[in-house]
Amino acid sequence: MKLSARYGDRPVAEFPMLFQRILQNVILDVHRRQKVRRLWLSPLSVFAGEAEDEADPLDTLADNREAAEGETPHGCFERKHLLGLLEREISRLPARQREAFLMRYWEEMDIAETAEAMGCSEGSVKTHCSRATHTLAAALKARGIVP
Repeated sequence: MKLSARYGDRPVAEFPMLFQRILQNVILDVHRRQKVRRLWLSPLSVFAGEAEDEADPLDTLADNREAAEGETPHGCFERKHLLGLLEREISRLPARQREAFLMRYWEEMDIAETAEAMGCSEGSVKTHCSRATHTLAAALKARGIVP
């Protein structure tokens, strides 16, 4: 779709190279996104239950009384503390970094959708996300939380 939408006016002889480059970029974007998600979901894995392999950890944070009955008070406290800490660190990010980070990694929007929603270029989205992840990683590491 990207090839036809963006390069439809190019000579047919250029299509194989353009297609290959577009495919490589999409694959690279997927791998980068997965790497960042793993970085952020590892500390959040304490929120997920054992039966929830593919569930979003933030979805499991709702105050569910039935699930909380089997938990220890200490585990419940640690979970709430970690979530509060993460929320505080995200709220301390500059507005554009926070916006890009939340759209890309929590809302699972791709780079183009995020850029369109933010009214900026795809490169700016990548820069904002990179800076946000580095800032959050450093802040959490300073508090002794490592993936």
